[in-house]
Amino acid sequence: MTKIEIITRQSKLEDLKTALNEIGINGMTVSNVLGYGVQKGQKHRYRGVEYSVDLLPKIKIEMVVCTVPVDDVVNTAISVLRTGEIGDGKIFISPVSRVIKVRTGEEDREALL
Repeated sequence: MTKIEIITRQSKLEDLKTALNEIGINGMTVSNVLGYGVQKGQKHRYRGVEYSVDLLPKIKIEMVVCTVPVDDVVNTAISVLRTGEIGDGKIFISPVSRVIKVRTGEEDREALL
């Protein structure tokens, strides 16, 4: 079992959800988050005064996969998200040692299905 976290632009969420559903991902958690990386925020002007927005709005998509290959998820996400511009996002992959479905007590693979 593997946890995949994707942080990207808010505008890409619907396209990413559609593409992931097509390869068999049927569950995910989506959160609105703030952050910055290489972008270091953005500079804006308001009434002639320059100010900086350090934390930019992003979307964080989290999923745990066991039947769909991780490389399929990663390749699908990259094909949808890549624009070649700063801010396309990051993908984090980490192992999951145990999953428990609270309602039934099922564990690991059965808890995800």
